[in-house]
Amino acid sequence: MKEENKIFRTRRDFLQSAAAAGTTLIFSPMISAQQESEETADDINVAVIGVGAQGKNLINACRNIPGVRFKALCDIWVDYNLHRTATVLEHYGYEVNQYEDYKKMLADEQDLDAVIIATPDFWHSEQTVACLKAGLHVYCEKEMSNTLEGAQKMVQAAKQTGKLLQIGHQRRSNPKYIHSFEKLIKEAKLLGQITAVNGQWNRMMKESLGWSKNVIIPQATLDKYGYKSMEQFMNWRWYKGLGGGPIVDLGSHQIDVYNWFLEAFPKNVYASGGTNYFDKKTHEWYDTVMAIYEYDTAQGAVTAFYQTISTNSRAGYYEAFLGHEGMLNISETTSPWNGIYREKWVSPDKWKPWSEAGYIKEIEVEEDNEEPGSEGVTLTVSPSPPPPQYEILVTMDKPVHRPHLENFFDTIRGKAKLNCPSEIGYETSVTVLKVNEAIEAGRRLDFKPEEFKV
Repeated sequence: MKEENKIFRTRRDFLQSAAAAGTTLIFSPMISAQQESEETADDINVAVIGVGAQGKNLINACRNIPGVRFKALCDIWVDYNLHRTATVLEHYGYEVNQYEDYKKMLADEQDLDAVIIATPDFWHSEQTVACLKAGLHVYCEKEMSNTLEGAQKMVQAAKQTGKLLQIGHQRRSNPKYIHSFEKLIKEAKLLGQITAVNGQWNRMMKESLGWSKNVIIPQATLDKYGYKSMEQFMNWRWYKGLGGGPIVDLGSHQIDVYNWFLEAFPKNVYASGGTNYFDKKTHEWYDTVMAIYEYDTAQGAVTAFYQTISTNSRAGYYEAFLGHEGMLNISETTSPWNGIYREKWVSPDKWKPWSEAGYIKEIEVEEDNEEPGSEGVTLTVSPSPPPPQYEILVTMDKPVHRPHLENFFDTIRGKAKLNCPSEIGYETSVTVLKVNEAIEAGRRLDFKPEEFKV
């Protein structure tokens, strides 16, 4: 047996036993060719299927994560996405094989340990199941699938193969979110009884994505992979059968947090939406959606509102959990969408121990009791002061996707458990995909508890 084969078998055996014992693998940073040659037993060989905008984000998020080896890339936009990404990786010392067809990649690549899938939603199920059955661990971007049937197949394949399947709801690994749930809500109980949730993702109007005519995908290739045109390939999120529109593409991140922080599934959903601005020929899904969920939690009833608007960016994106003693406002972005607010009737002494424990820190706010009157005259007023605000004393100083990738890779090595395994991803898919159904039905739709299980 050749020496390199002995090394590979030792590394593969190590990873298989580690993943079986626990559940992440870590992408190495963009490293030099010399470092790339120094392989160790716990290195993880990785392929990426889909190296468009999100695939590149995930690759970039893997900087400074040691021990990950990029070995192969797959993308049907060969002359642009594939070649450009491969060139960048090769510049940093990675020798990556390039594929248009993921099936050929799985047949040809014998040394892979894991695959990152960042293709359009309608490809997730088929590609994930194939990779799991090929003996590979999978990190699959959300939405898990554009259909519940597809998501069910993914859960079943993960169970049958015993391989790891992490779904890309990256807030599940964000230290700020984990701290807010485990310390502020669960341990300190600073919110009291949560009775309402309010969240949104608003973004400014963007026209359809264009492309260079010099690197167009041949129509035969588009037909082969399920696209009617280059325009549909570039803007797949807006087309029925390919994506789920903004409520799925954006809303699933935050509605997943609703289920997580409330420790419950909704019992029903009302929703209203429409294509209020864009051309329905190119934007089949709704550009404006407002949904209301009703939950029965261990503490009591909760009403949760969510909206996504694709024509105005007011207030960006955040989630707010409102309890009778306080409110938590949280977002992946920075201030002002992060903080916890004490209701004025609650004694500051009740929150003081948690400040001393390093969980929160009160923010001193200077009250502005003056406002300009007519003709420049300053008037003294007595506005209602805002509730006392506290800083959440955990921050995120990494790219938003990196902790979730780290969790995936650490689990492969047996050092952690997945923060968003396929079962959780499926529960979120059930919760989110029902919104589009409710809009179409024009009425409240109920959930049955058994719907959330495969």
